Amino acid sequence: MTTAHVQEAGGDTAAAARARGATVWLTGLPSSGKTTLALALAGRLRAEGHEVEVLDGDEIRAFLSKGLGFTREDRYANVTRIGFVAELLAAHGVKVLVPVIAPYADSRAAVRARHAARGTELVEVHVATPVELCSARDVKGLYAKQAAGEISGLTGVDDPYEAPENPELRIRTQGRSVAESAAELHTFLTERGLA
Repeated sequence: MTTAHVQEAGGDTAAAARARGATVWLTGLPSSGKTTLALALAGRLRAEGHEVEVLDGDEIRAFLSKGLGFTREDRYANVTRIGFVAELLAAHGVKVLVPVIAPYADSRAAVRARHAARGTELVEVHVATPVELCSARDVKGLYAKQAAGEISGLTGVDDPYEAPENPELRIRTQGRSVAESAAELHTFLTERGLA
């Protein structure tokens, strides 16, 4: 194969990756780095020509899931609503990055089943940051409020977080930069033909 053919084949592979939609669900504790990682990856994918949407949990709660609380049932409804929108977008060629806690395995399984039933790819990424580090980061002040008794039901502290047993990728962020974690995720997606 000539150099021109190799470049052409590489171009075809890149074009195919850009055209493939998928949902990349980043689950993890509050302040684990899910949104930061999603935004870093989104920028890189967009620069490569991918159609990308980020479905941020806080924005979804303000609009799509307004009025839902934080009971197990409400969390399930929130996650499955987000999963519905993500699958719809991914089925139309969008890379959908979903930095949402999704603390319960059953709601994540429901989202996976919906994707599988429609032949849409779902990549579950566990952003595995220890609770001590999340608490030190405390991006939204939730850990401090919980410690002060101002709130209860904080995922991973006084409410359960069921970590994925077999995610497609587990990223350990402790001691690593955002760029390093984003590069690991990008490499993984590239190996799967998605980037």
